[in-house]
Amino acid sequence: MIDPIYSYGLLALELSPGQAIGKNRLSVADASTLGGLMVDDLRQWIAPHADIDISLAGACFDPVEILRPQWPVHRELARLSHLAPKSADARLLSIGADADHMPEGLQPDDAFLQGPLRLIPFVLSGPAPSIAGVQDRMEAELMERGMAGAATALAAQGLFGAVIEHARYMTLHDLVALMAMQYEHNGLAAVWPIIETALFAPKREAWLDAAPEPLVFFKANTAHIALLDSHQWAQMQASLAGRTCEQLETQFQMFQMRQRQIAALLGAHGITVDFDFCAEAGTARETLQR
Repeated sequence: MIDPIYSYGLLALELSPGQAIGKNRLSVADASTLGGLMVDDLRQWIAPHADIDISLAGACFDPVEILRPQWPVHRELARLSHLAPKSADARLLSIGADADHMPEGLQPDDAFLQGPLRLIPFVLSGPAPSIAGVQDRMEAELMERGMAGAATALAAQGLFGAVIEHARYMTLHDLVALMAMQYEHNGLAAVWPIIETALFAPKREAWLDAAPEPLVFFKANTAHIALLDSHQWAQMQASLAGRTCEQLETQFQMFQMRQRQIAALLGAHGITVDFDFCAEAGTARETLQR
């Protein structure tokens, strides 16, 4: 038997401003209902290929839960799809919650329940020629033509208890591009290269080395953040010359807050964070590389 090839996708639910979802996981029956509607929407891309299976999780996730090294949510969906009984016809595998609990690896974190963008992951699987053609079309077309059908959007709104402004399909690359723009808009553009390296080239190294930002070195799925005392920090901030002691203390506290913000963001993306104490400001880079 030839192992199937997998293509990862998402149904993105953009909530109306100030709104939040009522719940982030569905029962098996509700997941099947939503799955059937999603298949109808996706048929324009997959219809020529009767050998493609669709698997989806009846749960909605925050982008940080999806954009993690090795794509763990989609990888688990693909694994469960591979274990499901095989048939000659295309299958829909809708995975829902049992007693309000999703299978391990597909349980959304309630800590991210309030996010304005919710993502329902799905996986297409099938022979390489079929998947390649579908994936190419989806990469080229989903952002422009991927609006979910009205029935799908209304069902998702009712099932998740949400007020949805837009519901559209996208690929993982579409989500990456969207989040890169959002992070730039929110003053986090300098951190994005670390996240992108962890997602697409985890064996490579990457730096955040742009004062006044904290110094961060990424290697082997770990982000090493330089831990400095106030004197060492001031030595690395050429722009602070002439500031009073009180001003320096305020700036240093803001710097520490920025360190914690970056550490929390990287951790939410599934990247291990270590704070490495640097005894000398001038050798901080060398310390992080050890």
